[in-house]
Amino acid sequence: MTQKVRSLGLSGIHGYEVSVECFLAGGLPNFDIVGLPDAAVREARERVRAAIKTCGYTFPLGRITVNLAPADTKKAGTVYDLPVMLGILAASDTIRPLSKKSAFIGELSLNGEVRPVTGALSMALAAEREQIEEVYVPSENALEAAFANTVKIYPVNHVLELISHLEGKQSLVPVPPQIFMPDYENLKDFSEVKGQENVKHALEIAVAGGHNVLMSGPPGSGKSMLAGRIPSIFPDMSRQEALEATEIHSIVGETNSRKPIITQRPFRAPHHTISAVGLSGGGSNPKPGEISLSHNGVLFLDELPEFSRISLEILRQPMEEGEITISRAAGSVTYPSRFMLICAMNPCRCGWYGHPSHRCRCSVGEVRAYRSRISGPLLDRIDIFVDVQSLEYDELRKEPSAEPSQEIRKRVNAARHIQRQRYAGDPTMSNAHMNVRLISTYCRLDSACEKIMKAAFERLGLTARSYDKILRVSRTIADLEGSADIEAHHLTQALQYRSFDPRMEEY
Repeated sequence: MTQKVRSLGLSGIHGYEVSVECFLAGGLPNFDIVGLPDAAVREARERVRAAIKTCGYTFPLGRITVNLAPADTKKAGTVYDLPVMLGILAASDTIRPLSKKSAFIGELSLNGEVRPVTGALSMALAAEREQIEEVYVPSENALEAAFANTVKIYPVNHVLELISHLEGKQSLVPVPPQIFMPDYENLKDFSEVKGQENVKHALEIAVAGGHNVLMSGPPGSGKSMLAGRIPSIFPDMSRQEALEATEIHSIVGETNSRKPIITQRPFRAPHHTISAVGLSGGGSNPKPGEISLSHNGVLFLDELPEFSRISLEILRQPMEEGEITISRAAGSVTYPSRFMLICAMNPCRCGWYGHPSHRCRCSVGEVRAYRSRISGPLLDRIDIFVDVQSLEYDELRKEPSAEPSQEIRKRVNAARHIQRQRYAGDPTMSNAHMNVRLISTYCRLDSACEKIMKAAFERLGLTARSYDKILRVSRTIADLEGSADIEAHHLTQALQYRSFDPRMEEY
């Protein structure tokens, strides 16, 4: 006898429907799972066999074949345990046939408990697209899956309570649809930072337009402290952005019943010893790396020259395209990676080159070698360069009285609102991602600005990419001021953020 059970799987971060087909026939006892299963899926045979017996049912004798369709797509993980068990019980007439409007996911323990799986939100969103009305998920995944608002999500703790529900003896209570609310609690605030007003303003511009930033300065000048407070001035996170971020974090197991959805923009700060795979993602079953985990948020690279050259060069393509493709023998997976890159570095290996204390003992050659670890193509993808100077004693002695992050965020939200209206109907979300067509439309320069730009282009030796980035930053500065046109002081300010080159021997 054949029984079909609807389930869901993952391909990259996106879910898709999987049909679990169970066939029982006579013959010598045998249990096969086909449809490109990985080791975890094949091991479901033993978990299902034990769960059926410990729940008081008879495991059917004979030949059992389970097909996971589509059969040409690799299946990974423990998500199919529950539907395989239900399919076998239904095929053997132990339980009634299952509804075609329902889907089931979950890992089984040997005693029939249903354990959580990764990627529950992605699979629930796939159920929405496939017009599945009910999804039965492990209890710990229920709140996460309930953000797919048009699907009924039923939490399951044990197989016996699920079967009791399916047979109409005792009903499970669906989880109500969840409402997304952005969270700014427990974020570090800019009001705690003494001085550095020029750097704060540069970071405000960067966040308002989604621009990449490189801060350079001696140790203890506040680079890491400033970077850690950037999430507090980011524009409000939309529901769609939160769902995108949660899908990525869910498949690496960073969500749970206490944290079912990402409510704050991601802030990822990997150590400089991270491998290229850790940064980009990968593995036999490719998982997202730090680049993708920072999607819709910040990727902070402290001590930039200390990162390996291979790791840094990986950043170039996702910085341009907003996604990264990982190719392995098992197939290719594309992950979104639209992040804001914040970098920090010391001017030399000891950190004190150019400092008034004259503590640096590095030779000019050593300074040049240290800075040359960062390639020109990577630097060309940075929009804003900021020189962070050490604070004077009087500034340190003052009580913190800087502007709080909440006030800065209001201006950032206003600038982003202008950009959303400007790019309505276009996939572009911020000034940093304007294409050539949009730049020519919204970044027009008058004659005075043209003269300034031409002189700067020749003096600074700008590339075509850096020329476009200056225009994008100018557009953001104008948006913060509510100006419809780019004016001369907007352009000159953007040029100032481009004039500092960390590869130079002197500032």
